[in-house]
Amino acid sequence: MFQRFRRLFTIKTKFEAYLVIYGLGTGAVERGMHYLDRFPGMGGQALFLLCPIAVFMAGAKILDTFDVPE
Repeated sequence: MFQRFRRLFTIKTKFEAYLVIYGLGTGAVERGMHYLDRFPGMGGQALFLLCPIAVFMAGAKILDTFDVPE
């Protein structure tokens, strides 16, 4: 039973990985917008810039788990 439940949260294809990365990216931009509202000026802009960069790093790590054809 636990194995079937676990399979729901396993990324099996690159398409699913791209969907997860897209979701992370939209969430990061939304969080960055809140940072801009909460911290006006350079501090908010720096935090806004760092949010998508974290998604790029996580997305690269997710895509590295798939085999690359030679």
